[in-house]
Amino acid sequence: MFARLHEDIQSVKERDPAARSSVEVFFCYPGLHAIWFHRFAHWFWMREFFFLGRFLSHIGRFFTGIEIHPGATIGRRLFIDHGMGVVIGETAEIGDDVTIYHGVTLGGVSLEKKKRHPTVDNNAVIGSGAKVLGPFTVGVGAKIGSNSVVVKEVPANATVVGIPGRVVMAADEPAKKADFEHGKLPDPEAKAISCLFDQLRELERKYADLADEHAALRRRVESGK
Repeated sequence: MFARLHEDIQSVKERDPAARSSVEVFFCYPGLHAIWFHRFAHWFWMREFFFLGRFLSHIGRFFTGIEIHPGATIGRRLFIDHGMGVVIGETAEIGDDVTIYHGVTLGGVSLEKKKRHPTVDNNAVIGSGAKVLGPFTVGVGAKIGSNSVVVKEVPANATVVGIPGRVVMAADEPAKKADFEHGKLPDPEAKAISCLFDQLRELERKYADLADEHAALRRRVESGK
């Protein structure tokens, strides 16, 4: 148990430059506290003590602002940064070394009692405010941009942004370490608008050339009279 606690604390220190000491992480990181509450709640849930599981989950939500259903399956070294407003549904599955920022929802889109929440594979990064909705898989090493709404499968090592989420970048191989540079995510709308402006400027240049040629031709015709 102590080895697992140490692992949790080290994973936070490795991924958050604001973490200055293990003591600070232990006492002041609600994302870590939420995971610890979930482990107890999940233990009761898997042994069909459903009320105790939900009650512990409710207490964890009260103290941390993070709601994790006790039925959710969470791997090792999950890092929930800040965490306020994070919601993880009952049938969600999260792999190892995943990073989730505040305001993220791993939600369902069905009322049927079956798999209805996403599966997030190892090393994925989900930006703040993102909504991942449905029983599909977010692949290994995938990145989801802030405030994106993802409703379909995300390939491994892909970057998804927008509403609805679209793949704007894909790598053949996983990154050697997680990339948290959310400000450097591509903006396909801005790129498309920039291309339109480039084409407009090119059309304006061609029109000016044609106008000059027309004026020169007209002068030659008039001078020939």
